[in-house]
Amino acid sequence: MNGNNQTRKILLLSANPRGTGVLRLDEEKREIKEGLKRAKKREQYSIDSAEAVRYRDIHRAILEYEPQIIHFCGHGTGEDGLVFEDESGQIKLVDAEALAGLFQLFSDQVECVVLNACYSEYQALEISQYIDYVVGMSQAIGDKAAIEFAVGFYDALGAGQNYEFAYKLGCNLIGIAGIPEQHTPRFIARDSAKTPPENPAEAATIYIERQNIEEKCYQAILQPGALIRIKAAQKMGKTLLLEKLLGYSREQGYQTAKLDLKQADVNTLADLKTFLQWLCADVSDSLELEPELDKYWNDIYGLNKNCTRYFQKYLLPVNDKPLVFAIDNFERLFEYPNIFPQFCLLLRGWYESAKQGDRIGKIWQKLRLIVVHSTEAYPSLDTNHSPFNVGIAIDLPEFNLQQVQTIAKRYDNSQFGQECLNKLMELVGGHPYLIQEAISNLKTKQITLEQLLNLAPTEEGIFSNHLREQLWNLQHNPLLESAYKKVVTANEPVRLDTEIGFKLHSMGLVKLLGNDCVPSYDLYRQYFSERLV
Repeated sequence: MNGNNQTRKILLLSANPRGTGVLRLDEEKREIKEGLKRAKKREQYSIDSAEAVRYRDIHRAILEYEPQIIHFCGHGTGEDGLVFEDESGQIKLVDAEALAGLFQLFSDQVECVVLNACYSEYQALEISQYIDYVVGMSQAIGDKAAIEFAVGFYDALGAGQNYEFAYKLGCNLIGIAGIPEQHTPRFIARDSAKTPPENPAEAATIYIERQNIEEKCYQAILQPGALIRIKAAQKMGKTLLLEKLLGYSREQGYQTAKLDLKQADVNTLADLKTFLQWLCADVSDSLELEPELDKYWNDIYGLNKNCTRYFQKYLLPVNDKPLVFAIDNFERLFEYPNIFPQFCLLLRGWYESAKQGDRIGKIWQKLRLIVVHSTEAYPSLDTNHSPFNVGIAIDLPEFNLQQVQTIAKRYDNSQFGQECLNKLMELVGGHPYLIQEAISNLKTKQITLEQLLNLAPTEEGIFSNHLREQLWNLQHNPLLESAYKKVVTANEPVRLDTEIGFKLHSMGLVKLLGNDCVPSYDLYRQYFSERLV
């Protein structure tokens, strides 16, 4: 970046249209300017500003000021675009494709674009096709974090550092300020944007926003006594969404504790008392508190009452902030009838306690529950005792075409053309795991698309482990196996018993067309029509 001594022009664009949340844009711009005034190499930079920009003002400002660095501060909405105003003062969204097309025209001049706006990673990925260095935000970012990032980024440039170092310093300043958003900014170099993760397993860590769902979760977790139920079939992204929601909770200053029931060994699940005491100790450890079971656990009370007392008298009052308690892989308990019904009754009781208007109710309003479970199996419970019919239900859908395109761009902007993606989606729809597995293997193993499509429904194909897991589930339930055979061998939708159809749909194996069922994906039709006899 710093191979010559020409003055680099920075253009600060800001937009905060009427009807959107008020941002501290003036403070952000002031901090950038003040930092560069004090910089060692301040003579190498000049700053121009364009405020309250409308969508037509963007190209005009670039033409007028001829910047090498463009910094946008304002609102982003994810896939829908960045927020500007139109001529009438109404909100105008400018999407990623349109912005990328604009920056393509100025690619010989502009070196770096910083989109300091929520959910702007979508636009950053598109722009990185034409601009060497782009920064976007992978999720919502608060004013304080946005300002700290800008300060670090431009302080580093003013000291003569390159763009990547400036990005790292900006992230570091967010962390030093004690704001848990240092991983929100994402740096995309034009060449590295085409380089996939070296380890194919890293594909599973790519998070793609389902914006309406994230927003629904974020709003729900702010409500006193909230209960959020995240459910979907295996490998649909439930745990990744949970981690996003926990991160957002920490950004609000909330305490968080996560209990992963996959980590509960057989001894822990031996009986209800052992399980509940393990839960209390684990949450205490998450909150960096010493377990106080001896003090708050008294056998004169029942087991659920003891667990309730531990939360009510110890864990919840210890801090003024809400406690977000997440339970992942909740379906693990479905197999333990000596634990599951009573534990569900306990969670339902906590949820109902938060509705009370007394002192106890105020204590329980600090607890926000998140329950995450797979839908392959559904338990039978008294509806009055179940936490599965209260609170906010979040069903994770598969990815749409634009989200699949976003995944592809994380790996290679040129290889995955529209025809390739269409063929993949004809095979596996928008299934998050199957799509990412396909795109990752196409790049890292140098397998051709034709080979992938031909081998996909076989034991030699890249989906074989996933397919065998589903086959095992079917073979251990003869009614489901027989019904699914009818679905995958039929040439038209099949009407099944309501409960059977519901279970197959919950497993992700069928899609519903009215009251009838069809295979969810052509991959499943090909594989299971050969193996279900």
